[in-house]
Amino acid sequence: MAYLFTSESVSEGHPDKIADQISDALIDNFLAFDADSKVACETLVTTGQVVLAGEVKSKTYLDVQQIARDVIKKIGYTKSEYMFEANSCGVLSAIHEQSQDINQGVDRLTKEEQGAGDQGMMFGYATNETEDYMPLALNLSHKLLQELAALRREDKEITYLRPDAKSQVTLEYDDDNKPVKIKTIVISTQHDDFADEPTMLAKIKQDILDILIPRILEKNPQYAYLFNDEIEYHINPTGKFVIGGPHGDAGLTGRKIIVDTYGGKGAHGGGAFSGKDPSKVDRSAAYATRHIAKNLVAAGVADEILVQVSYAIGVAKPMGIYINTYGTKKVDLKDGEIAKKVEEIFDMRPYFIEQRLKLRNPIYSETAAYGHMGRKPETVTKTFTSPNGEQKTLEVELFTWEKLDYVEKVKEAFGL
Repeated sequence: MAYLFTSESVSEGHPDKIADQISDALIDNFLAFDADSKVACETLVTTGQVVLAGEVKSKTYLDVQQIARDVIKKIGYTKSEYMFEANSCGVLSAIHEQSQDINQGVDRLTKEEQGAGDQGMMFGYATNETEDYMPLALNLSHKLLQELAALRREDKEITYLRPDAKSQVTLEYDDDNKPVKIKTIVISTQHDDFADEPTMLAKIKQDILDILIPRILEKNPQYAYLFNDEIEYHINPTGKFVIGGPHGDAGLTGRKIIVDTYGGKGAHGGGAFSGKDPSKVDRSAAYATRHIAKNLVAAGVADEILVQVSYAIGVAKPMGIYINTYGTKKVDLKDGEIAKKVEEIFDMRPYFIEQRLKLRNPIYSETAAYGHMGRKPETVTKTFTSPNGEQKTLEVELFTWEKLDYVEKVKEAFGL
């Protein structure tokens, strides 16, 4: 039976995403100057105020207030009328040293036996319905907001946009679980004040339809078949959206975990990613299970795969690995047998995940908006400056868990 499925995304200027980006900027700066840093930091943003809290074990000292301001400026909160502005907002730091009771469960005499930084279960998911092996509704939701942010920064075709925005896409699937068309698109974007509200609403809707959507189609022609004249658009459905960002709604690190992952497809263990160094398996094992799922689907093991791994705090070896192929497997093995082979191919002890995916590098700021999964792996050069003026320039690989570097190993193991 045909069905509908919906996913949402939020922009880099959404309050929760501001918090995520500040937390991950702190992670990157700590790792840049001390790769062994242990960090768990949370950020709260509200009207004119940023609060940083959490635990750190590191050899380096950072100007955390300046790092937070730099992130806010980069996002685009640079005007006093936003009631949250990079240079004038207050920044309070309540970061303190990490508990030795937690650290003793992670550090070991040999790095190979490094224990998991917490208990819990993590999930990775992949589907072949898009080129990057991500769910289509989420993929489209992200692209809408990334393009809207590009229009805001260009400040040419649309000149009234402010940083806060949300999107939502509802797809119709056929009886074979294939997406056939877009049913509904919802976009809510913060904007400058207009003298006339009815004119404002009409202008915003027309610009979304005449400027944003054509740019999406131009850059993503593979999705043209999904668009039609029957799509129901809800553009700023509540009306005026001038008050936004942290002034409109407080933001916290880790509140957009479904936006960060698979848009409601697959499953989620409940642990957020941003603000956590890779010894925290909430983050590193979620990346590792995505890496597994993507390589399995790309190798042809199944059309759709969910991978679960679970840990006990302080214990290196996972409690278990679970695989669900949703009845789409292409190999003559049960899902449990596939899981056994996965254990043989991928070492899921925390240290080996960190090494395999190069996670002790400052690679996290780029993950903190528009999803941690389905992104393009690339090598970039990044420069960091410490409070005493020391500069560190590093070449790092971003989104290593998106690489298809295990496809041949998987094919060999499964006889494909």
